[in-house]
Amino acid sequence: MLSSNAMRSDDYGALQTVVSALFSDARVESVRRLDVVLAAEANDLPSDLLEVVNLLPPGTYTRRRLCDQLNSAIVGHAWGQVYGTVQ
Repeated sequence: MLSSNAMRSDDYGALQTVVSALFSDARVESVRRLDVVLAAEANDLPSDLLEVVNLLPPGTYTRRRLCDQLNSAIVGHAWGQVYGTVQ
């Protein structure tokens, strides 16, 4: 939910939390799209962010590639100020 005095959602940074958790083990070099979708659902992301995650094409993603894909969708929806981008 957006606060009255800012563009940031209460869920600002929630997608970053998911990405960080997926790559928390230094041995993990890539994740599958399904892993990302399940992690997003398990973290109860808001519908806007679930939409962004569901836009990911099938495949395997390094952290960099995943962030590029997610950020592209976030920026395309003009949600960067609302939900933040990922790295």
